[in-house]
Amino acid sequence: MLAPSRTAADIPSLDRLLRSDALVQALRVYGRDEVTHVLRVHLARLRESALAGDLEAKQVDDEAVAAALAQELEARHRPRMRPVFNLTGTVLHTNLGRSPLPEAAVDAVVRAMRAPVNLEFDLETGRRGDRDDVVADLLCELTGAEAATVVNNNAAAVLLLLNTLAPKRECVVSRGELVEIGGAFRIPDVMRSAGAKLVEVGTTNRTHAADYADAINTRTALLMKVHASNYAISGFTHSVPLEELAAIARERGLPVAVDLGSGSLVDLQKWGLPNEPTVRATVAAGADLVTFSGDKLLGGPQAGIIVGRKDLIRRLKRNPLKRALRVDKLTLAALAAVLDLYRAPEFLDARLAALRLLSRPADAIAAQSARLQPALQRAVGAAFTVTAVSMASQIGSGALPVDLLPSHGLVVRPATAKGGGLVRIESVLRALPRPVLGRLVDKALWLDLRCLDEADEAAFASQLDKPLRGRG
Repeated sequence: MLAPSRTAADIPSLDRLLRSDALVQALRVYGRDEVTHVLRVHLARLRESALAGDLEAKQVDDEAVAAALAQELEARHRPRMRPVFNLTGTVLHTNLGRSPLPEAAVDAVVRAMRAPVNLEFDLETGRRGDRDDVVADLLCELTGAEAATVVNNNAAAVLLLLNTLAPKRECVVSRGELVEIGGAFRIPDVMRSAGAKLVEVGTTNRTHAADYADAINTRTALLMKVHASNYAISGFTHSVPLEELAAIARERGLPVAVDLGSGSLVDLQKWGLPNEPTVRATVAAGADLVTFSGDKLLGGPQAGIIVGRKDLIRRLKRNPLKRALRVDKLTLAALAAVLDLYRAPEFLDARLAALRLLSRPADAIAAQSARLQPALQRAVGAAFTVTAVSMASQIGSGALPVDLLPSHGLVVRPATAKGGGLVRIESVLRALPRPVLGRLVDKALWLDLRCLDEADEAAFASQLDKPLRGRG
């Protein structure tokens, strides 16, 4: 015999519940206003159930209301940014925050948050200082540049450079270097926003020194090279080496700027990674200014870094835009800690989180795949097969787009041709306490383990201790 449904009259009042022992803990943790708001919403839902005739007795018990309230409060106060397991196969994933910071940077940020710091205060003279001084000497040491400044991202660095050196004047760029970065943000758009006039030279695949030289006139303010970090043109191609372009610029009394994009500070080939031009080599080749990102190959926080000639950097720092684009103490603290790691390059792959992930040996990832395959197979059940297979990771964030890294991972497929449920499995993985993010491709769920640190392996496996299909 079915128990009779409860009516709205059986629902406890808000005031009585707030005075009950069942809510003491919630009130202590979340405060009266928040508990009252969430409780009022929950009671309204119970009344809707009563009107529909499906309110059960167990739902109106004080302890049941308190348990439901605790669950809703926990969900409301869950951190908006949560750690995830990045098994997408993209190491520097823009949507996931790009470079993970090394512990040295995390510690530096915590120190800067907890106490006042000498952000713009010269401890030697007792006078106001310049916040760029926190990292300028490190950047000059590591790149060979005369001076440096920092803004909030590389697009801002290019914007500041153009707005300072070429407002209402012309900037000459090869047509093959007019890149579009994430979010449909294009170099021509940056030029327009900066008040500079873009002059395209050459063709998409071939640009010669004469193209630059012929474009220079009295309105020309700047020659610029943009590193094609997020695409590649192959075949019948030609671009002007920076040394040659710098010679043309010097002959005409013009500066030459290079937007390196990803901006590596070391030769990545030492760790078996693809070649990428370094900032130091770019400065040595004749660039008067170089812009690059802090959160890509450099492995630091989001920042736009500009290094180069002292007189030009001084002009950039006087531009009112510099204040609008400046970074805060937390970014500078993290950046300084990351740059300091580069002073001991022989330890970089152990100490710099991004480089450690990028340079993980494929055989170590394969061994990890073999260890985790049984646990994932048990979690997904007999309706699916889990296979450990070779994969290819990409660096991400527009860095070295055509170069792939040999990797390994797990592939989940339906056990039968008519089997389904992959979308459900992918959704449940995303709903775990620490969400697991893979990619659905070719009727399979691919989990690339390159970014699963061995230190996190146990935490990952512990989330697979129950069947996934019964969750959510």
